[in-house]
Amino acid sequence: MTSSWPPSPVIRLRILDSRIPDPWPLPGFSTPGSAGLDLRAMPPETVRLSPGERLKVPAGIAIHIGDPGIVGMIVPRSGLGSRGLVLSNLTGVIDSDYTGPVILALWNAGEEAVTIHPGDRVAQILFMPVVRPVWEVVVDHQTTDRGTGGFGHTGQ
Repeated sequence: MTSSWPPSPVIRLRILDSRIPDPWPLPGFSTPGSAGLDLRAMPPETVRLSPGERLKVPAGIAIHIGDPGIVGMIVPRSGLGSRGLVLSNLTGVIDSDYTGPVILALWNAGEEAVTIHPGDRVAQILFMPVVRPVWEVVVDHQTTDRGTGGFGHTGQ
């Protein structure tokens, strides 16, 4: 079953890496219920990340979202994350007006080296709505049952 609402936004995509074959499988959903579209690493050659090592790797594409009501959020793939390959910035943000290359800031937080080949699926991008608040400056505001308790305030 596919959903027709809300309508799918059109995201402009440029292929930047000549090694990407034509036709190329565009970033896509792995299953009908997937929320994220897989992104592929396109390093100049196969790379090996030792434990603790960080590396910026191009995805070989550039996107232009265009709609200020949408943001692209780059997150790790759960299978790789469970083995230690995550994003060094934790979550990448692609703003609607960014048109440059998509760069994946990879970090091997695991205990074993990770090998990354050109074309490996290493991250995913989620397209999310953006809420643009209107600020109202007040002297005081209504309190809640929770109140002003900070970290860990609600218990364990």
